[in-house]
Amino acid sequence: MRAGLVRDLFPLTFPSGQGWDLAGVVEEVGASVKGVAVGDEVIGYTDNRASHAEHVVVDATNLTPKPAAIPWEVAGALFVAGVTGFATVRAVAPSAREAVVVAGAGGGVGVFATQLALSTGARVIALAGESHHAWLRERGAIPVAYGDGAAERITAAAEGTPVAAFIDLVGHGYVELALALGVAKDRIDTIVDFPATQRYGVKFEGGAAAASAATLARLAEAIAAGNLVVPIQRTYPLDDVRAAFTELEAGHTAGKIVLIP
Repeated sequence: MRAGLVRDLFPLTFPSGQGWDLAGVVEEVGASVKGVAVGDEVIGYTDNRASHAEHVVVDATNLTPKPAAIPWEVAGALFVAGVTGFATVRAVAPSAREAVVVAGAGGGVGVFATQLALSTGARVIALAGESHHAWLRERGAIPVAYGDGAAERITAAAEGTPVAAFIDLVGHGYVELALALGVAKDRIDTIVDFPATQRYGVKFEGGAAAASAATLARLAEAIAAGNLVVPIQRTYPLDDVRAAFTELEAGHTAGKIVLIP
């Protein structure tokens, strides 16, 4: 967004705030607010790109209680990636006795999509860099390397289970790969390759399709129960936000990078 690469989807007027995800303690409430009180520990999101701050004004309907078992850094990193991962899995609706491919399984959204797909009972084939394979295997997914021959490696990993769904979090031709594997158009979802959605009629359902406090509550419940793991790569104090973005933009992220006010 700061580079203007998605200005058609997310137009900005500078100067602009940054960030949607947040977690914190309620310090004040409006006169008509119900269901939220001063002192409540909450997880939420802002619709105004303003969460990289010490204080944020948030619509009460964008908040859900933070379970005590969830660390603050996990709570603060939950909304964008978690809700997007939830939306992608719901869009392709995997089920037991099927295989679903997640391209970009080791990324911020991918770790959610992979685990949520596994919870359906589906065989999850996780396309990811080698550095992510051990973590994905521990969760129960079948990691597969990118690059030439990926289609053959996916077919081998399926071991005869129909490859019936495909989540594309990468772009760069993975929608075409899904079609070549015989996946139906309505079981393919991409959050990055908008031209492919126009060309082939596949789905383009991301965070906006599931953005709600109710979705956050479901994710938080799964984390608190130990059924969903959110890897944290590093935390930074808010004053070091530039260093946090420098690390993020270097790529090879193995978990969420979180700002701590």
